Amino acid sequence: MLAAMSLPPTTTPSGDESPVRGRDDACPGALRLHPADDGSLARIRVPGGLLTAHQALALGRVAEELGDGRLDLTSRGNLQVRGLDAGCGAELAARLRAAGLLPSDRHDRVRNIVASPLSGLDGGGHADVVAWVRELDAALCDGTPAGGGELSGLSGRFLFALDDGRGDVATLGADVTLIATPDGGAVLRVGGPLPGPAVPSPPTAGTRPDAAERRGSRTAGSAAGSGLRVRSEDAPRAAALAAVEFLAKARESGTRAWRVRELPARHAVTTEGLVARLADAGVEAVPVEREPAPRARATPPAPGPVPGPNGRHALSVALPLGRVSAAQWRLLAGLASRSGADELRMTPWRGVVLPGFAPDDTRGALAELSDAGLVTTPDSAWLGVGACTGRPGCAKSLADVRADTARMVADPARGVADPAPGTSGTARGSADPAGVVAGGSMPWPVSGTAYGGGPAGPDPLPVYVSGCERRCGHPGGRWVDAVATGDTDYRVTVRGARGDTPEADSTDSVDVTAEQLADAVAAARGTT
Repeated sequence: MLAAMSLPPTTTPSGDESPVRGRDDACPGALRLHPADDGSLARIRVPGGLLTAHQALALGRVAEELGDGRLDLTSRGNLQVRGLDAGCGAELAARLRAAGLLPSDRHDRVRNIVASPLSGLDGGGHADVVAWVRELDAALCDGTPAGGGELSGLSGRFLFALDDGRGDVATLGADVTLIATPDGGAVLRVGGPLPGPAVPSPPTAGTRPDAAERRGSRTAGSAAGSGLRVRSEDAPRAAALAAVEFLAKARESGTRAWRVRELPARHAVTTEGLVARLADAGVEAVPVEREPAPRARATPPAPGPVPGPNGRHALSVALPLGRVSAAQWRLLAGLASRSGADELRMTPWRGVVLPGFAPDDTRGALAELSDAGLVTTPDSAWLGVGACTGRPGCAKSLADVRADTARMVADPARGVADPAPGTSGTARGSADPAGVVAGGSMPWPVSGTAYGGGPAGPDPLPVYVSGCERRCGHPGGRWVDAVATGDTDYRVTVRGARGDTPEADSTDSVDVTAEQLADAVAAARGTT
C-alpha cells in the first residue's frame, strides 16, 4: 500500500533514539561568521558550485583584502574565507551582494546544492542539470516556493543533490536528491544514498527488542520504494516542496532535526505524505520501485582534459587539500575568461572544472595550472588524501595536521613527488599550508571507486588526518583514520567496516609518530 512506503533514510543515526536538538545548527555563513583561532571564518554558498569568472575574481579580492589571502573549497562545492576581522561582516556582505552571491539574506545558509560537475560537458548523464540548479536556488530564496512554505528554517547542514543520471552526487548522502532519467524525467528521493534491501537486524546480546525495532523501522521501506518520478520541468519545485515536507515533519516531531535521517521513524517523510503535498502544488508524482541505474561508473572528474561532444573540452583540476592561494585562484578565473565559457564549476571533491576550451588550447592551460601547484593528472599522490583544519586555525586540534599530511604525501621513502607549491604546513619549516576547512571533507573517490583514468586494480582507501577525536569532515564508508593523540603522535585505524561512525571500529589501531605516519597510512590504505 502507498501509505506503507516510507522514503528511506540516508544513514541510521548512532544510538537508539533520534537526536533532540536544543539549538539551531552553528554552521557559518556569509552573514554568520565563525570565530576561529586564526580569525573569523565565512562560508559562502555557491549552489551547484557554479561561478562566473567575474564572481570568482570578486571572491579572490575578498580573500586578499579581507581574509588571509586564500580560499578553501568545501565538500559541498562552497567556499570559505579564513582570517577575517570580526568587524568586516558588513563590507563582506556588501561585496557578495554586488557580485550576485548573496541573493537573499534570510536564505544565506540554506543554499546547499551539489550538482554533477560535468553535466552537459562530456556527453554523460541524461540531462544538463545546470538549469535545475538555477531554478532550485530561486525556489529556496523565494519566501514561499510555489506557495508551499518558507524554507529559511532549514538547517545549514541540509543538502540538495542534483544528479544528471551518472550517479556521482547521488551517492553523497543528500537530504533531497533529484536524479535525471533516460526518458527525460527525474526521480525525487528524500534521504540517500539508498542501502540494499532492508532486513532489520536481529537484536544483539544486551540490546532491548524495542530498541532493535526502532532501528529497523528507520530503514523500513528501503526495499519497497526508491522515490517518486516527476516531470523534468517540475523537478526543482518538487525538491523544494520535499524540503517543506521535511520541515513540517521536524516541527511535528519536536526534535528540531537538522537532517532527514534525524527524524524519528513515526515522523518520517512518507511517500503518501509527499505525494499529497506535491499534488496540492500541481506536481504529479508516481512512486517507483527502483532508481535508474547510473550510465557509467560513478567517479569524480579525473584531473586532466575532459573531451566534450561539441568539439570543446573542459579542464578538470584538483586542489591539494582543498585550498588555493589568491594567485592560483586568479589563474583559474583568468582561464575561465579565456575559454569563452566564462564559468568555473567547483566540485564536491575539492576540484574545479573549467568548460569551453578548444582542444589545441588544453595542453598549455593544463601546464599553467600544473606549474601553479594544482593537480592536473589522475596519478597524483594528493588524490584521496584529506585533513581537517588543525593547528593553528583550530583551538581543539592537538597537532598541525596540514603540515604532517604534506610531509606524509611527500615522504621520499614512498617514492612520492614533492608536494605542490604552497601546500606544505608551517609548524615544521614549510610555508603556506594548504589545509582543509573545518567540517569539510576530501576529494575521495565516490563509493570507494578510483578517479577515472587511474591505475587498474584494487582502489586504495581514502585517508583522513584529524587533529582531535571530533574528526570534523571525515568520509563515510571505509577510510583510513589518522587522528592526532598529541603534538607529534597519531593513531591509525581503518574505519567504516561495521558502521558509519568513528566509534564503530575501535580495534586494530597502531600508534605512530608523525615521522612514521606515511608508512602506517600506506599499509592501512592497502587493507581490503
